[in-house]
Amino acid sequence: MSIASFAPLAVVLPILGAALTFLLIRHSRAQRAVSIALLSLTLLLECFLLASVWDGGTAAVTIGGWLPPWGIVMVVDQFSSLMLVVSSAVSLAVLVYATGQGMADGDQDAPVSIFHPTYLILVAGVSNAFLSGDLFNLYVGFEILLTASYVLMTLGGTGPRIRAGVTYVVVSVVSSVLFLISIAMVYGATGTVNMADLAIKLGELDQGTKTLLHVMLLVAFGIKAAVFPLSFWLPDSYPTAPAPVTAVFAGLLTKVGVYAMVRTETLLFPGDTLNTPLMVAALLTMVVGILGALAQNDIKRLLSFTLVSHIGYMVFGLAMSSAAGLGAAVFYVAHHITIQTSLFLVTGLIERRGGSSSVDRLGGLAKLSPLLALLFFVPAMNLAGIPPFSGFLGKVGLMQAGIELGTPLAYALVIGGVVTSLLTLLAVARVWNRAFWRRPADAEHPDPVLLAAPAMRVAGPGAKLNTVTLLPRTMVGSTLGLVVLGVALTVFAGPLFAVSDQAAQDMLNRSSYIQAVLGEDTLVPMILTAGGGK
Repeated sequence: MSIASFAPLAVVLPILGAALTFLLIRHSRAQRAVSIALLSLTLLLECFLLASVWDGGTAAVTIGGWLPPWGIVMVVDQFSSLMLVVSSAVSLAVLVYATGQGMADGDQDAPVSIFHPTYLILVAGVSNAFLSGDLFNLYVGFEILLTASYVLMTLGGTGPRIRAGVTYVVVSVVSSVLFLISIAMVYGATGTVNMADLAIKLGELDQGTKTLLHVMLLVAFGIKAAVFPLSFWLPDSYPTAPAPVTAVFAGLLTKVGVYAMVRTETLLFPGDTLNTPLMVAALLTMVVGILGALAQNDIKRLLSFTLVSHIGYMVFGLAMSSAAGLGAAVFYVAHHITIQTSLFLVTGLIERRGGSSSVDRLGGLAKLSPLLALLFFVPAMNLAGIPPFSGFLGKVGLMQAGIELGTPLAYALVIGGVVTSLLTLLAVARVWNRAFWRRPADAEHPDPVLLAAPAMRVAGPGAKLNTVTLLPRTMVGSTLGLVVLGVALTVFAGPLFAVSDQAAQDMLNRSSYIQAVLGEDTLVPMILTAGGGK
């Protein structure tokens, strides 16, 4: 029995953890132990899955004894297994951070007690989406995400959180309805929702029907991925949630949408039919997002806009339909999950240490807490693409692929990518100068917590103000671990690029996926893509 046959455990273990932590809802210490242990076990399993597909290639696991295309199938390849590993590593770090926050603030009772089971359900939904081999099971994964994320977003029940949660749910429901309608249309046209089977049968449709289905799926996934002009909802929704919730949303939820776009574009709709609109959307997403970031004074809103902006880089790599572009996009997704999450966690620490996330009310944090300054500076430079960080390497890969493509629109995207990177540097430098570098007294509206800080010369992990731990060690430690992971992506960029490039080759050569699901004797139609893949 191969390691890949255990892939369903990536979904089952978090669900099991959710059930156990719900039963332990009155025992917070046991909740924490169970959730961290099971998520750690899930991460270990996914590391083995990544190693197994590197050696053995794409593998499919049928559920319930029903063979594809009729039964539920989970597919493990380089792309899905890499996303599983990165997402679970980030989820574990955020869980430890949230646990430290709860311990520091004395959160023992509901609604915080439902955080652990809901969070693990969210992780299960993410894993299910990454492993899904059919459109309907992918839809189920999205719905699990929607349900769990709404609960997490509204924890605490404050007015702004409820309003943001309603906006988030309305937008998510609209995208889910579009996705469900798309699935119904796909099934009506082809008689199947299995993606390997669809890769064959969609090619038999007339071009008009195929394009309509293509557009419907792209719009549904574009909303979930926050691709411009479908990104309007994100900057108003994410910043109101608690810091660990915002962090995991920023790191993972939009990337599930990106994953769905990449999977369906390469497997179901190979070629360049909609590549030009995708490139235009990528350029607008980068530019509009970063211009929005420059207009923000609140760090969480600023990071939410940079999140939108950098989705554009991923769509750029996808739209090129080349092995080089797709490989760079996969690398950039892994990089961005890690870096964006760490920045939101750091922002949570900034809010505790300085009393606010508004740069108008902050100052002097570099002197008050050098460690906090370092935790912000490293991922901020990584996000901006400063050499030699992984953000720089990923962007260089995308720019090289764009130059190799050689079209006017590709050159425009290369220029747009460079400008966006420079403006990202300007945005994070503005935060650094105002929140960390200037004196607290120079802040326009200094927060009382910040003004009280100079009296506390011990500003490291464990320091307290009015019995509140400003920088709990567990929160600092988990954030530091994620920042170190971001640096590790730079140190081990070579192996990560090898995995990303192999993932791109596997996706462009659809036969490995199709034959893993339907059998090695399946005849695969060979369709040349813009980048020369098949």
